[in-house]
Amino acid sequence: MTWRVTFDECPAFRRALDNHDPVVIAHWHGDELGLIHLVRRYRIATITSTSKDGELMNRVLVWLGAATARGSSTRGGANAMRGLISHCRKNGNNVSFAVDGPKGPIHKVKPGVFEFSRLMQAPIFVASIGISRPWVFHRSWNKAVLPKPFSRVHVRIAEGMPVITRDQDPREAALAGKLEKILHEGHGIAAGAIS
Repeated sequence: MTWRVTFDECPAFRRALDNHDPVVIAHWHGDELGLIHLVRRYRIATITSTSKDGELMNRVLVWLGAATARGSSTRGGANAMRGLISHCRKNGNNVSFAVDGPKGPIHKVKPGVFEFSRLMQAPIFVASIGISRPWVFHRSWNKAVLPKPFSRVHVRIAEGMPVITRDQDPREAALAGKLEKILHEGHGIAAGAIS
């Protein structure tokens, strides 16, 4: 790829990686093409949709070295989550979640990321990107972005939320609202780093 990619990692994230502690990286579904560099850099495992688009993304991720489990909120999601947890415990992968996927609505966090954090006892960090020259797929539900050749891409990894405790309900609206706010703020900061 011809993108010029820079990373800005918060100290807590770097510390967790250095200690080989599990982490969850949350991001918007529309950013996943621009975040493809996370796969090798952070030993990513993720869930991919069982749809045709999900099949294509699954092939790309596996080619890049990611571990994947197939499922969605409507088809096989629980089995995919269990498989992903088992794989991560055995192999030490970190997990990346498109928190508003697989079908939206755009920028509305679903409970899967909180459930994973709770089961793995892993903190949630947020990945946001700024792209100097993106293609935006306006017809896609998620307004996916893809950096044009020779674009500058700034990836920001920031603290999101601490480990979700056993007594917290992953479906709590307050949890989703808090993470949505953090992701939106992160996007503004990442975009500003490109300007």
